[in-house]
Amino acid sequence: MADPTPPPPAFTPQLLKGALKAFRKKLKILRLERESRQIAGPLSKGTHSGIVAITPPSQFPPELWAELVRQGKLKDAGNGTYELVGDPEV
Repeated sequence: MADPTPPPPAFTPQLLKGALKAFRKKLKILRLERESRQIAGPLSKGTHSGIVAITPPSQFPPELWAELVRQGKLKDAGNGTYELVGDPEV
């Protein structure tokens, strides 16, 4: 009996690299936006945004993010969000 689930699509290394770059850029922008809204006094050390997981850019299919999780470059954080593996902000 044949398996009814289709095999996962093969993504090119360039597409995976571009998606990961777009993910990092979106994460960076969201963190910078959050940090700019937080008010810190002149004597404080500043604060980190606290953003760890984000919804990935929508121009890439969900299967691509699952492939990046399988490769160990992203971690599934649940509810459609992912976090960067080895992120120094965490």
